[in-house]
Amino acid sequence: MPKADETNDKAFDSLDARLAAFEAKKAAEKPAKAASEKASQDGYRLLADLIGGVLVGLGFGWLLDHYVHTSPWGMVGGLLIGLGLAIFSIVRKAMKLSAQASAKADEHMGDGPTVPKQKRD
Repeated sequence: MPKADETNDKAFDSLDARLAAFEAKKAAEKPAKAASEKASQDGYRLLADLIGGVLVGLGFGWLLDHYVHTSPWGMVGGLLIGLGLAIFSIVRKAMKLSAQASAKADEHMGDGPTVPKQKRD
């Protein structure tokens, strides 16, 4: 709060300085939060792909059973096909995410070694 004897210009300057300090503090905290949030988002995306693939496979299997009257076999086949395609999709996405993470880690590593060299006898 500005003091009673400060003029309006000094009060505005003080407010601007405090606002700039607050924004700088928030900007410094943002990258650390963004990395952890990105990791959890990727995990939830992979989980949603797994659940979605199984449910879509079951849905198509149920439709096949309903219209062709092949009682449990359509759902069993749909479950297996949906699970297989979901796992295939998850592995592809996980490999892509891993490649992106390793490329980003290589970019930040610099030229120095990460492990000290060991002396040989």
